[in-house]
Amino acid sequence: MTGPKIDIGSFWLPKQSSTIAPSIDFAWDVVLWTCIIFFFLLMVPTFYFVVKYKRKKETEVTSAIDHSTKIEVVWTVLPLVILIALFFVGLAPWVNASVAPANAIEVQVTAQKWNWSFRYPNGTTSPGKLVVPKGKPVRLVMSATDVLHSFWVPEFRVKQDAIPGVYTSLWFEATQLGTYTVQCTEYCGGPEGDVAPDKPGGHSDMLATVEVVDEQKYKDFLESGGEDKSIPIAERGKKLFQQWGCNACHSLDGSKLAGPTFKGLFGREEELADGSKVKVDENYLKESILVPTAKVVKGYPPIMPVFQGQLKDPQIEAIIAFVKEQK
Repeated sequence: MTGPKIDIGSFWLPKQSSTIAPSIDFAWDVVLWTCIIFFFLLMVPTFYFVVKYKRKKETEVTSAIDHSTKIEVVWTVLPLVILIALFFVGLAPWVNASVAPANAIEVQVTAQKWNWSFRYPNGTTSPGKLVVPKGKPVRLVMSATDVLHSFWVPEFRVKQDAIPGVYTSLWFEATQLGTYTVQCTEYCGGPEGDVAPDKPGGHSDMLATVEVVDEQKYKDFLESGGEDKSIPIAERGKKLFQQWGCNACHSLDGSKLAGPTFKGLFGREEELADGSKVKVDENYLKESILVPTAKVVKGYPPIMPVFQGQLKDPQIEAIIAFVKEQK
């Protein structure tokens, strides 16, 4: 007895994990093999003629034949027919990928340096993790808060830019359970001011995951608000610290990045850009998360994104609890 066949992908492409993927791959294969065939049809005769008709003597006269209507018609009409055919091969999957089914689950996606956040129809927000049910169409309505980003899941064959001030969208229907990586495919910058050239940070760290689960697990996820209450609050804060991309700007070991280090931060007195001083307590941390430009620490640029409307109080409390533990 054999188990189910597992799609591990091809030499060229990762496994197909959405309903759109097969039609996208078919268009890819048609274009690829058309290019390969015509490469040899053109290059082999060209090489042959170069060798065969190479001038062997200085006195050898070049042929006077310089025109053939039949050949010109063939090399004009034939490529035209092939290009028209390729257009329709690509048109069908493009139209399919552009129009989401009417019953699609709609998820709001916000991109910012350097994280993805996902808000579901019931108000649940999950940073760095998109949870979707298998076999159900999902439409993502995306925007960016700062610069151009791009949402890409290779296994789903979907990619779409997230643009500041504009809503864009894409949709997919996952066909296989599992966890998939979301990548940003538009360069959105490294650590601001190159304050830490030895740290990767920024664009290369702007990753998220798509977890494809069965319908019951999806419902359980929505009911829990995306929070696992069994995990200690500081551990939840650490997870949020990573999911929201805070680690791209705030170190835990005292090293200087684009923002103040969290090591020994809680209870410390910080000098602000205006010369005043403030003690780092719960109120200061919450204000800095929601309105980061309210009190800017001296020596650091005011580049932290605004999280007001994205983080709920329990999430903010978890992050504060995590910061308190960084001695």
